[in-house]
Amino acid sequence: MSAVPEAPRIALADWRLPVRGEAAVDLAFRHRVPGLQFDLGGPRRGPWLDGPGQLTRLARTARCAGVAPLGLAGNVLNDIGLTAAEGTLDAGRVRAVLDRLLDAAGELGAPLVFVPSFRRSAIDGDRALLRTAEVLHAAARQAQARGLLLASENTLAPGAALRLAEQVASPAFRLLLDTYNPRAAGLDPRALVAAAGALLADQVHVKDGPDGDGCTPLLGDGDGDIAATLDALAEQAVPVRALVLENDHRGGDPDRLAADLERLRALTERPRGRRTDYAGTAGTWPS
Repeated sequence: MSAVPEAPRIALADWRLPVRGEAAVDLAFRHRVPGLQFDLGGPRRGPWLDGPGQLTRLARTARCAGVAPLGLAGNVLNDIGLTAAEGTLDAGRVRAVLDRLLDAAGELGAPLVFVPSFRRSAIDGDRALLRTAEVLHAAARQAQARGLLLASENTLAPGAALRLAEQVASPAFRLLLDTYNPRAAGLDPRALVAAAGALLADQVHVKDGPDGDGCTPLLGDGDGDIAATLDALAEQAVPVRALVLENDHRGGDPDRLAADLERLRALTERPRGRRTDYAGTAGTWPS
């Protein structure tokens, strides 16, 4: 008899919380959340996470709280431009951020480093795809040497996503799935799961949408059809280690965060293909 796969753990993304770093660990602990993804920080992104002594303190705090550091994001790359031409100042800044990301992840004990491709890093054509692959190939080689995985978070159609992975050509490379970003770009995330399931990272960003007045709807109140995407992951037998809540909770409403976490836990516990009863939480699952 085959073993029943463990349910994914629930996690938070600290850049979508009202607090960061050690304070985010405390928040996760209070909400009984066993995992966190962190952002490296940078200009307009908050303090650098790898400041003197900070990673050591953060790792110690997380260990004492029983909150596992799961991943490290380089969101500042969206402001620099991952596709910057070789030899430019921005290309040098990209390399420096990637080096810091990998160093910080190793020190923190986070197994996954992920690189977003939005805004100035958007992959908006063949040239941008090839340049992104070139940069990520070098970073993935470093990640593999350190025992880490490197993932790209983007809104490429399945064929282009597979091409990116083929160009990066590293066993340490993954695609990071977000349940809503593809829908916002006019794509179906289930198509990416079907085409590239074996290449997906084992951590999945879960959010609903669209944004309204700077606030994402609670899980199930938007048009993201999150359950269908999670069902697709199960159908393709994609091993998902963590579902990371990425709804926007920077406003600091603890009741709203608690409601979203309750909904996410319900999603992990429901039988595949069955809608979730959200009785007792704010809002209802759309009919």
